[in-house]
Amino acid sequence: MFKNYFKIALRNLLRQKVLGSINILGLSLGIACFSLFMLYAVNEFNFDRFHSNAKNIFRAYRWTEAMNGDPARGDVYMPMPLGPAMKDELPDVENYARLRDGWGESFVKIGDNVQRLKVSFADPQIFSMFDFKFKTGDPQSSLKALNNIVITESVAKQFFGSNGYKDAIGKTIQVKIDDGFLPFVISGVAKNVPANSSIEFDAMANFHFFETTDEGKRSENKWTRSSFITFVQLRPGSNLPNDNNKLASFRKKYYPDEESKYKKEGYVWKNNLAPVRYGLQPLLSMHTDTKIAGGTVDNVDPKTIWILLSIAAGILLIACINFTTLAIGRSASRSKEVGVRKVIGAVKKQLIFQFLAEALLLSIISALLGLLIANILLPYFNQLSGRELTFSFSLYPEMIWLLVGLTLLVGLLAGAYPAIILSGFKPIEILKNKIKVGGSNLFTRSLVTLQFAVSIALIISTVIILQQVKYMSSKNPGFNKDNVVMVDASKTDTKKIYPLFKQELSKEPSISGIASAELGLGEGQGFSVSGFTYNGKPKNIFEFFIDPDYIKVMGMQMLAGRNFTQTISADTTTSVIVNEALLRDFGWTINNAVGQKLTGYNDDNKKDPVIIGVVKDFNFRSLSQPVEPQMFHQFASYSPYKFFVRIRPGNPSAALAAMSKAWRSVIADLPFKYYFVDEELNKFYKSEQRWSAIIGWAGGISIFLACLGLFGLAALAAINRTKEIGIRKVLGATVTNVVNLLSKDFLKLIGIALIIATPVAWYFMQKWLQDFAYRINISWLVFFMTGLCVVAVALITISFQ
Repeated sequence: MFKNYFKIALRNLLRQKVLGSINILGLSLGIACFSLFMLYAVNEFNFDRFHSNAKNIFRAYRWTEAMNGDPARGDVYMPMPLGPAMKDELPDVENYARLRDGWGESFVKIGDNVQRLKVSFADPQIFSMFDFKFKTGDPQSSLKALNNIVITESVAKQFFGSNGYKDAIGKTIQVKIDDGFLPFVISGVAKNVPANSSIEFDAMANFHFFETTDEGKRSENKWTRSSFITFVQLRPGSNLPNDNNKLASFRKKYYPDEESKYKKEGYVWKNNLAPVRYGLQPLLSMHTDTKIAGGTVDNVDPKTIWILLSIAAGILLIACINFTTLAIGRSASRSKEVGVRKVIGAVKKQLIFQFLAEALLLSIISALLGLLIANILLPYFNQLSGRELTFSFSLYPEMIWLLVGLTLLVGLLAGAYPAIILSGFKPIEILKNKIKVGGSNLFTRSLVTLQFAVSIALIISTVIILQQVKYMSSKNPGFNKDNVVMVDASKTDTKKIYPLFKQELSKEPSISGIASAELGLGEGQGFSVSGFTYNGKPKNIFEFFIDPDYIKVMGMQMLAGRNFTQTISADTTTSVIVNEALLRDFGWTINNAVGQKLTGYNDDNKKDPVIIGVVKDFNFRSLSQPVEPQMFHQFASYSPYKFFVRIRPGNPSAALAAMSKAWRSVIADLPFKYYFVDEELNKFYKSEQRWSAIIGWAGGISIFLACLGLFGLAALAAINRTKEIGIRKVLGATVTNVVNLLSKDFLKLIGIALIIATPVAWYFMQKWLQDFAYRINISWLVFFMTGLCVVAVALITISFQ
């Protein structure tokens, strides 16, 4: 019986090739889009599950309660001695691994070739706790020796060629640490870290080696320096993550005066727990827990994933609606077939099964084609989403039953309505030609209206997001960001190098200014925040170490006081320049700020910083955040790790060549690396750019699919009004008259869709814009132009009929 159903379905599909092809194409696109979004969601929700001990591994964090107006926050960077102390003092802790996640890149020398590479450090047991697969070498003993190092397969290929993973074991590479290059022996080559891993590394060295470096010695046995990620493996069934009292007692041992100090300084918090305590975050929830940020991979908000899935479901719904309307259109010529079947004894249930079988066959064909389309589009989707996804059923086994279930659901969802309608025809009316296939009824029209409403809302959202991104990218941040090159001089002796580099470039005509600072500007360049108590109130200040040329070169505006000068010795010890936001926070004005002291900043008997100048506020972070209190200084204990070079407008090639030459003359054996400041600032908005691209593609596809549905309805209208149209043309009606006749009702539907979509899109976009401190105002032109474009596309679609 089922074989007969499918045979008839194939015959009908081949008989109506055009409508059948459109039907399959629309459904295939819907399934392809939903499959890509589903793959993304499955990947995001299943980070780190490939580790066999994942359920028992936790990341230590420090939780600070909300106090005096500051929100509660979690921090994952811990003191160096935390891991060993937890293992010694907490019986539930079976193992630990500390990770120094390689802030910035290190210089690595292979032979005479020097390259940049991110080098991390971890305790040797990290490869016992975590299941990172190895191409060569033994994970258990790969970091046994002090100078062992593990590199990934891609790094091995980069350093040693296509068979690098075979040739790398036992080779020596040199890593620049402190003032020189030190040798490391490659003891293992790990497979490239999976895309759904919260721990990423290119090269992993022994943490005990890091303890011997100058930086490591500064943190050894220091509970006041926090810059390490600590993982612990608990015994199965442990309740330690939920035992706040035990974790609070553990912290109190090493910070006995912490709570009394907070109370003395006037801090108030709501609950009876300690104001600051340790917590344990499950490894499997790290990626989607936005309350506790940090680590080598950015967190993702689960709401974002569900929104993307909702968009994908909307596209799939539109495809199913198309399937339904076009299935009715394709079945218009089959009414006699239904009548004959009923006359010879077919019951309604058999006819329903017949049409559902046909729908299921089309759904299976569409699913296979959709997966092929999804696989072709996957590289582009990876660019949009910023992930390296792959349709791997071994990595994502749930994708098998999700895709099978999706295919069955789509077949039933899309085929149910045509099956019920067509099986309900009365044979006598059919055979007397008194039956007309629906298509203009309320249900079908509601579906088409819903299609266009979803599509219009997506397009409006895309336009608004693009406008906001353009606004943030083009807005003046408070300094001149154009034509500024930022040279990365990290891991070098910059106090010695910078004067020589500046001298080499001073006479270059393509360069108009040079300055230096400790920190860069832009996404991932880092921040330095100092917290202290001023007159009994907690204060946080973003501090930047700069040289006297920085404010001028960056085009910042001095509002009061003076800049740093090299002839005043106090400028390297106590003098600071602050921004307007700091004045507001401290209750000062432009007129009385100069000469004020930041009392409490130094707690080691040093003199308090004194304000010598005020600069106009500028956005050193994303425009989604307001400008915070900021302080510039040039204290002698800091070093300038970024060089800022202002080049003259025009072709930058001459200036870049001059900088490269100057770098080689100063540091001949280390590679030159630079960024354009405006490009680095624009990286703050890469998430919004991805959103706009994804929603834009979704909107475009949904409009295309909606137009397919409109084409189907127009086809139904033409079928039902063939004689009427013929008579009208005989009586002199033009093509324009016929188009107007067919278009009038459909344009009403699109108008209703626009009325529905406009307030919905406005509400959600207005809510989205609230997350930005600086944002656009939504213009009515967005809705008008979107509606105009959709109407134009709909008219073109209808006119084909």
